[in-house]
Amino acid sequence: MWSNKIIMKKPWSISTTVRNPERLRDFLGVLKILEGEFFNLESQIKYQIILIQNKVYKPTNLTKEQKGYFDDIEKEMPFSIAKEIFDAKNYNDPPHRGRQSFNPLKKFGFATIIDSKVRITELGNHFLGKDYDIGEIFFRSFLKWQIPNLDSNNFRKKDGFAIKPFIGTLHLINEVNKKWKALKEEPVGISKEEFSLFVPTLINYLDIIRQAEKVIDFRKQIRERKNDKEKRAFRNRYRKNFAAKFLNTSDNKAINSLLNNLKDYGDNTIRYFRLTRYIYIRGSGYYIDLEPRRYIELKKLLETDNAAPVDFKNVGEYRSYITDIAKPVLPWETEVELKRIAVKLENETKAQVNNLFAKKVIVPEFKYEDIKTLGAARLKQYIEALRIYRRKLQEIEIHHESQSIVKIEEYIDLLKNIHKSKFKKGVELERLAALALNALNDALEIKPNYPVGDDNEPTFTAPAYKPDIECFYEKFNSVCEVTMLTNRSQWYQEGQPVMRHVRDFETNYSDKTVYCLFIAPRLHQDTIETFWMAIKYGYKGANQKIIPLSIIQFIKLLEVLLEIKKQGKRFKHSELLKLYNGIIKLTNNVKHSGEWLEKIPNTVEEWQNSLLSRVKL
Repeated sequence: MWSNKIIMKKPWSISTTVRNPERLRDFLGVLKILEGEFFNLESQIKYQIILIQNKVYKPTNLTKEQKGYFDDIEKEMPFSIAKEIFDAKNYNDPPHRGRQSFNPLKKFGFATIIDSKVRITELGNHFLGKDYDIGEIFFRSFLKWQIPNLDSNNFRKKDGFAIKPFIGTLHLINEVNKKWKALKEEPVGISKEEFSLFVPTLINYLDIIRQAEKVIDFRKQIRERKNDKEKRAFRNRYRKNFAAKFLNTSDNKAINSLLNNLKDYGDNTIRYFRLTRYIYIRGSGYYIDLEPRRYIELKKLLETDNAAPVDFKNVGEYRSYITDIAKPVLPWETEVELKRIAVKLENETKAQVNNLFAKKVIVPEFKYEDIKTLGAARLKQYIEALRIYRRKLQEIEIHHESQSIVKIEEYIDLLKNIHKSKFKKGVELERLAALALNALNDALEIKPNYPVGDDNEPTFTAPAYKPDIECFYEKFNSVCEVTMLTNRSQWYQEGQPVMRHVRDFETNYSDKTVYCLFIAPRLHQDTIETFWMAIKYGYKGANQKIIPLSIIQFIKLLEVLLEIKKQGKRFKHSELLKLYNGIIKLTNNVKHSGEWLEKIPNTVEEWQNSLLSRVKL
């Protein structure tokens, strides 16, 4: 009989404090202010207060005046106000809040404590730079992250913890694929449901094989159920029994709490691990698998690392290891293995080129090198160049495929049903906007700024300091900014940042007029007022051209394109320019931003009718 007393067995998780990987960069930027200071109880409180002061952390239950500081992104918050907000929370352990915000930065090696003082590591400073690769940064961190470790007492060896979670996850997926294949089934990785249940509860590297067997048994038993009702009942029973055994308890409250947490932990872990480019999503977002384009690297990694935690003499040695950007030495970074990777990438890119040539698509040339003559350092550079070229070829193929009537109809349908998407909706909207803009046919280049995996699918939204999508045309340039926000936070998170992105883009590409296409499910009045002011009176000394459209209005552009395609004709970006200018000119004939917002749909419809009537002549 299980005991009602819960022992210290618990699942691991990435970070419940900061769920968005990009936000860790903001937390780190604020911590930089404290670099060199003693990280004592006083400075721990100070860190949490300056997170509030810099609007990186927003507590709940604010007064109207306090909300005003967060709502106006340009309004500087005095330290005294931030302290007032912090003190009003009346925390039982105030310094704990600062330590909690610091912990994920310490966990991933971005910051550390040396001689009791805050230090930003080399990896952390790289993360704060402008040319950082978020995928490479987290890959390096996850390779070294282990539980237990000498810098944390959250997980203890005596409670059964002994694993590098990222490496262990790769091994688990690999073992499940091998066992599934042995049953004459096609390996598919593990489902999101399986991931949430079996990955965070894999706490010891010695249990990888047993955990893989549990996944297979769970999958087989679901298949044996005759209908959805039976499958659902089985899932519920299995999950509760699994949680009870994991916790060694029959306490329903503890069991239900664990199951609720596992879904959250699993989703968050997938989001972070996906950034590394070593796992990818397949099966319409349902399965998580090993990235086949990194087969050589993954094979070598799994052969050389069994996911067991490394033993360290003391906490200083561990901290030195976790914060060293050059460690660990990757097992494939030998001349022999790098040559194998380069040959594989060359073959892939040449096959892509031949495929595009067969479709009569023009591709940029690439200077292939004699791999046999290259040393390790040059091979790494060449491999990176090949990956960049492969992405360029993928983008060209996407642009080519986007021209078909079937694809345009698909984009329209996906945009109409984006609220039902299985994917993270903000990422999905960026992806669909990029595809739709590609479909408009005669752009010189459509350049989304979201990070991608080797499959060229987005792993996260674009970095905060860049536009979501950059568009280059013969007659003008533009940026496209998208958001799924519809309430007042749309104005807070998108108003000023969008105008800043436009200004930076205008500075970088000053040879042509710059427009900004802003897309959201609905346009909030405060956002529109901000854009109205930028158009009418300027932003930091110069007027801007911002075109706000709802998703429904953006779909109308695609419906126009679809009809033109069906007529066997071509949509030109000069027609898009007419619409943009028509919406901007509206501001001269209306009294206020509310009236402008009301008239935009009519302008889109008039443009649509005019263009379609000319096409049908």
